[in-house]
This record gives sequence, C-alpha cells and structure tokens, in this order.
Amino acid sequence: MTTATEPTTPEGGAAVEGSSRPGEHRVLGAFLAIAGAIGVLASSILTIDKITLLQSQVDGEDLSLGCDLSAFVSCSGVIASDQASAFGFPNPLIGIAGFAVVTTLGVLLASGTRLPGWVWGGLQVGVIFGIGFVTWLQYQSIFNIGKLCPWCMVVWAVMIPTFVLVTARNVPGRFLRNWSGLIIALWYIALAATIFFVFGDTLWA
Repeated sequence: MTTATEPTTPEGGAAVEGSSRPGEHRVLGAFLAIAGAIGVLASSILTIDKITLLQSQVDGEDLSLGCDLSAFVSCSGVIASDQASAFGFPNPLIGIAGFAVVTTLGVLLASGTRLPGWVWGGLQVGVIFGIGFVTWLQYQSIFNIGKLCPWCMVVWAVMIPTFVLVTARNVPGRFLRNWSGLIIALWYIALAATIFFVFGDTLWA
C-alpha cells in the first residue's frame, strides 16, 4: 500500500506558491481599491470641470479652471479638445465606470474573496482597453493638443501600475511578477522623459 505525497522542491516552491497566492491577492486587492478610488476621484473632478466649462461657454464667460497652471499645463485646454470626447461623450465617464469596477474588485480581493476566472479575464480585457486608451490620450495630449491636464495625469499614473500588476497576476510564470516594479518605474521614467523633451523649459511658461 502506498500513500500519495505532495511533490516538494528543495526550496519548497510548490508549497510556497500555493500558500502565497491568497496573500498576494490581498495585497493586489488593496492596491486596486486605492488606485480605483483615486481614478474615480480624478475622473469625477474632470467630469465636473467639463460640465463647468460647457456651462461657461453657454453663458459666454471666459472661465479658467483651478488646474489651469500655465499655458501648457491646463485642464481646460485638454477638456475642450475633440479628443476629450473620443466616443461622443466625455472620456471621464468611462473612467468613473471603469475605476468603480476596479475599486469594487479590489475591495473584494482585499477581504479575501476568491474571484472566478471569468472575472479575472474580464478585468484583464478592461485594463488592456484602459492602458490602450490612456496611451492614445497621452500621445494626443503631448503631441497634438500640446497641453497637459493635471487630473488626466493622475489617471495615467494609476492606470499604468493597474495594468502591469493585473497582467502580472494573469500571465503564467513569475517573470512579470518579479519585474513588475521595475517595469512600472521604467514606464514612468519614459513618460516623464517624453514630456520633458517635448515641452522642456516651456512647461511652466
């Protein structure tokens, strides 16, 4: 008579992997809850600013928003552009809906809830769309509109790690998990360098 035993490795790899996932998911969940809440806040402020700007146009007023810091750092300059309503309605409405889902799933994960595979699949599709849309908006803002919106950049800042960390969780293997911090840092550096080289000293002019 033989007894089945759990396969082990010298480092206890299988055991560590299985036992660490709940903890990893709680940490990821806490991040998603915080990042999602920040995204909802930034998107809500942008939506309010859009409504305020439209109302000022109806009233014939020349309004300056609180985040209009210079000729090149200007929320109103970006919000008034065609790119700010890519699908025929204000882009921040997409952010409110999307980040609300991220926040909800983050809270569930942080509380220890196990999410089914289809939810992870749906979240992956969502973050791929989100990072693709944000990257397009970054290009439009930097190279075509020629202005930077502070609250838009808050959305950029939370979308990048959200995409990397969710993808690192869903992609098989540990490469992305092990290097996710470096990938996020390099992404931020590349974005900051692009802004610096395009705008340079004129950013605050």
